[in-house]
Formats: sequence, structure tokens, C-alpha cells
Amino acid sequence: MNIKDPEVREMALRLAARQGTTATGAVRRALVEALEREDAQRAGMADRLMEIGRRSAARSEAFLTDADLYDEEGRPR
Repeated sequence: MNIKDPEVREMALRLAARQGTTATGAVRRALVEALEREDAQRAGMADRLMEIGRRSAARSEAFLTDADLYDEEGRPR
């Protein structure tokens, strides 16, 4: 791997030394961990949105009406 940014290269080498691996291995591991965190956050967000949808669907009254969204002339509020 060719890291052109000296600061990033230094960080990769420091992390590699701590992990007992190569700079490429350290970057690979860091990327895998970052992607796993992102996936978990996205899954959590999807779960929260689905719960909001379930609660909203269970309400008998309308959450928002046209009157809440539009004025008397049909323009968005």
C-alpha cells in the first residue's frame, strides 16, 4: 500500500507496531472495524425508524393532517 500523506503513514505505522502487524494489516483492521461500527449504527437507526412507524400506525387518530401541512390556499406551511 502506498500512503502519500506522511501523517497518515506515521499513524498506520504506529498502529501496526502496537498490533504487531504491517501497516496494510493495521489499516485493513481499522477499516473493517469502522465499517462494522457503521453497519451497526445503520441497523440501529433502521430499528428505531421501524419502531416509530409501528407506533404511528397503531394510533387511531391522524398524526398530521392536510391542515397541519398546507395553508388555506394549498401552499406548504
